[in-house]
Amino acid sequence: MAEIIQRTGMWTFDGETLRIVPALEKHTHPLRKVLGEVAVPITAISGIAYEPGRKGGRLRLRLREGADPLAQVASGRLPDASDPYQLPVEKDRAGVAEYFVEELRRTLLLDEVPDTPSDRYLLPGPAVPLTAGGTDGTASFDGERVQLEWNWMANESKSHRGPRIFTLDELDGVEWTPAIGWENGSLRFRPKGGHAVLKPEHDPNCLMLWGIRQARETGGSVLLAAAVTARLPHPAGAKPPVGTVADELPPYRVKDGSGGSADRPGDSTAAEHDRLLRRLRELGELHRDGVLTDEEFTGAKKAVIDRF
Repeated sequence: MAEIIQRTGMWTFDGETLRIVPALEKHTHPLRKVLGEVAVPITAISGIAYEPGRKGGRLRLRLREGADPLAQVASGRLPDASDPYQLPVEKDRAGVAEYFVEELRRTLLLDEVPDTPSDRYLLPGPAVPLTAGGTDGTASFDGERVQLEWNWMANESKSHRGPRIFTLDELDGVEWTPAIGWENGSLRFRPKGGHAVLKPEHDPNCLMLWGIRQARETGGSVLLAAAVTARLPHPAGAKPPVGTVADELPPYRVKDGSGGSADRPGDSTAAEHDRLLRRLRELGELHRDGVLTDEEFTGAKKAVIDRF
């Protein structure tokens, strides 16, 4: 067992799974709060490195291409504070970080884990339902359908079309472009069939992300994009073996009301209700902490209640 605990979070490795747990602090990035604990199987890892610095170092985990829907959607564009696969290390813990790297690398070598791209997702997408607020509207995803609703800031070309609803079977993919500084980003859904590529402000299948609200919109939009991506066919085109589709993999873990974490339950009705109740408590916490706006909280709460 290898373990390293820092102010921003904790990494533990038991020889099979690397568990990444964010710190429960106010300054923790909203994306990390919503994502919660991430369990990374050794088969999804291609490498790890410790980068020393004058005032401290940084652990960086490298995943196999195509193994994680979140990493695929983000494509290395997440801000450092929100990236779950890196951990700032204090200077006096450099030795612990180096030992952690040695242990994980030794396991990768002994288990002969390939460094090649994966032909299926080895990590699941974030738990649903999810809601993401943007500049000109709101996107929501309940695991089966994506819905786009526009607000008063939406261009006439969008408001004229009205709300957009897509089932997973109607989508070819989803593209996420982060907002950087004052530069806007976007969350674009690609329906099947031929469609003209329009600017984000005019595209009725695209939610704009305002640069000034980078932290909040990065957290919600990239997680929603990853959740949709995890449930679409893998880019490699291979069908996952029976028992390993995205919905059957252990989900990213989320905090429950007691401050611990809870897995997505199985098929029983009682377990499903417990999960939904935990999700409601989690949403309430995020709303109280200011991570979710009133509009985002209302939309997410409605999506949960509708599933009871």
